[in-house]
Amino acid sequence: MSTLTIRSLAELEQYNGQELGVSPYFAITQEQINQFAAATLDHQWIHTDAERARTESPFGGTIAHGYLTLSLLPYLWGQIVTMENLKMQVNYEIESLRFNQAVTVNSEVRLRARVASVKNLRGIAKAQIEVTLEIKDQKKPAYNGVVTFLYHFVE
Repeated sequence: MSTLTIRSLAELEQYNGQELGVSPYFAITQEQINQFAAATLDHQWIHTDAERARTESPFGGTIAHGYLTLSLLPYLWGQIVTMENLKMQVNYEIESLRFNQAVTVNSEVRLRARVASVKNLRGIAKAQIEVTLEIKDQKKPAYNGVVTFLYHFVE
């Protein structure tokens, strides 16, 4: 799969209202979950205790932290779009994000992205992107919402 390349505010504006694509699937492993737990100091058993989660959790095993799945957004976004000719990119806002379904260990997820709006803020592109994290073989997504990036293009 090749990524879409965007090099300027004018190019980005051309995609206003359009779906940009879907990333390849990405597998969530127990090792990733454990590393995220260590990094965030969130060792809740539902994430890290495989045996207890197998017997006590309604999911039949461990699940990824919601914020772990959210933290994959920049990586998966980069699998869809390559922004070139940038001075800087800033993560600006997350709005209306809803975690809809747990991501169980060894699930595969992918990001679907659509440009909700692009505004020119005195030469800085304010891009609101509707994002949905899909779980392979599941109807309900892990999450959906709108993220906003500020792109400072070299022009």
